Amino acid sequence: MMAYAENTSVSASKTKGEIDGLLRKHRATGFGSFEEQNRALLVFQMQERRIRFELPLPSPTEKRFTMTAHHKARSADAALHAWEQACRSRWRALFLCIKAKLESIDSGIESFEDAFLAHIQMPDGMTVAEHVKPNIAIAYQTNPMQPLLPGPKRAE
Repeated sequence: MMAYAENTSVSASKTKGEIDGLLRKHRATGFGSFEEQNRALLVFQMQERRIRFELPLPSPTEKRFTMTAHHKARSADAALHAWEQACRSRWRALFLCIKAKLESIDSGIESFEDAFLAHIQMPDGMTVAEHVKPNIAIAYQTNPMQPLLPGPKRAE
């Protein structure tokens, strides 16, 4: 499968600027991005909620960057270029994700909290997703699922 914006020439820093502009347009009251090793964090405040996205970034030592499709070593420059391309693609995908959520809110499809629920950071520093995900697996294991299309309810 092809990655979104796989061949983009838009730099990660330009995309971060576009995200910043988009958030300002939607009245975010704070914004920051941080990178360390193989991840980036994007944090912003909007509608009295702190939102946190963790963006996994590829490791520059992955074989897809250091080796060609024919299993030959790439030059250091070629490997760096391939890795930077993958990082640019990831940042573009995050921009698309946030833009789509904001459009969904603006169009009345869902509320702000519904759109960003998984990424809302709670006062303890964990996101709603980090709190809830462990319980989802337990619920699926211990409770029967309702039908995808439930039948009509009967009056008793």
